[in-house]
Amino acid sequence: MFGKRNQLDTDQIDALAITLGGVAFFDGFSPTELGRVAQLAEEVDAEKGALLIDQGRVGTECFVILDGEAGVYFGGEHIATLGPGSMVGEMALVEHRPRNASVLAETSMKLIAFDMRSFKTLLQEMPEVHRRVMATLVERVNRNTGAASDRAAAEGDPDGPASEDLGPVDAG
Repeated sequence: MFGKRNQLDTDQIDALAITLGGVAFFDGFSPTELGRVAQLAEEVDAEKGALLIDQGRVGTECFVILDGEAGVYFGGEHIATLGPGSMVGEMALVEHRPRNASVLAETSMKLIAFDMRSFKTLLQEMPEVHRRVMATLVERVNRNTGAASDRAAAEGDPDGPASEDLGPVDAG
């Protein structure tokens, strides 16, 4: 798909666990929890311009950005830039539906990837990961609804947007 993927040996898992301790999404996790996250993850390197997530395609994995920036595009329009600590692609895994947006590497990137099985295991074994993923989804829905209302007001629609007009700010 893109970049280089690395299966990790024990020393690399330990090193990744240390790295994850400095990633916002995993803030406050114990060393044991970080080690388990590292065991479930696959390291991914992506070059600038790589397509990480393709809008409309079925989602089979999600990512946490460790280094670099990614652009989120809905219908070809740039709607957000995400950086280290951001999780992308989780919505499609949670909701079992096609991707809502495309995500492109705006710089060279280092990420960790979770396939569906690893993501499900992560959610089941770590309630805090589950809580943070759900909080991220709620935040995005609220942001999307607000953005759609702002667009409708700018276009002079006093009733606000119809539900089918909502363009999600999500890479899920």
